[in-house]
Amino acid sequence: MNALQQRIRKEAENLGQGILKVTRFLNHQVDPLLLDQCGRELASRFTTAAATKVLTAETGGIVPALMTALYLRVPLLYARKTKPITLPERVFQTTVASHTKKRCEDLFVSPEYLQPGDRVLLIDDFLAFGHTILSLASLVRMADATVVGVGVVIEKAFEEGRIACNSLGVPIEALATVLDMSGGEIVLA
Repeated sequence: MNALQQRIRKEAENLGQGILKVTRFLNHQVDPLLLDQCGRELASRFTTAAATKVLTAETGGIVPALMTALYLRVPLLYARKTKPITLPERVFQTTVASHTKKRCEDLFVSPEYLQPGDRVLLIDDFLAFGHTILSLASLVRMADATVVGVGVVIEKAFEEGRIACNSLGVPIEALATVLDMSGGEIVLA
């Protein structure tokens, strides 16, 4: 996606250790027009998947997942990182390691909204090591639902998350792929 690649080239920062800072347009301050384009493009890549839900993790994946769900005309469900009292006693729960936060976090989804038979498209802002996507897939399996695809805004190919996620046996789509950040630059595919 040209507009996304241009923004990465112009505004993203390589902070070292594989950390790509895109807070100017993706996951702190959000460019709604750019994310609208991203959602439309991700939805177009998964039109034949017949998803009944889009699932992401709080918080970085919410905006791209919302825009994708909008164009697919299906509900967005996001895994919560804390369990509020509004969730039922029995929930689907898993843990995910966060590379940028340097800690593990719990993810919670209510069985009210993720049910057997659901066809779930996983959407996130990044695909790095694959931890978040695999944790979301675990929640889907707990519900006896089916993962039908994985879509991400930015893939950091050098961290091999796609290889880890290939075990899901579903299509994986990235709108922009970073091949290398080791020399201080951001090398896009």
